[in-house]
Amino acid sequence: MFDSMGDALTLLCRGQLVRNFGTVVVLAITGNLIAAILMMVMFKAGLSLLIAVPVASVVAGALQPWLFKDIKFH
Repeated sequence: MFDSMGDALTLLCRGQLVRNFGTVVVLAITGNLIAAILMMVMFKAGLSLLIAVPVASVVAGALQPWLFKDIKFH
């Protein structure tokens, strides 16, 4: 399992795993920004970080399949 993960990471770093690496980077940054903004909004609304961080993480994790649904692999 770790071998295949290492191989995929190596291919991703070389730019040989996906057809458009720039799109993957933009979508990953978008997901992280959504999580960060959601966490800050919940914290500013008075929620504790102990609640805001896990909720933002779950939302960001749930968004990943939707964000990356159109990624084309080699």
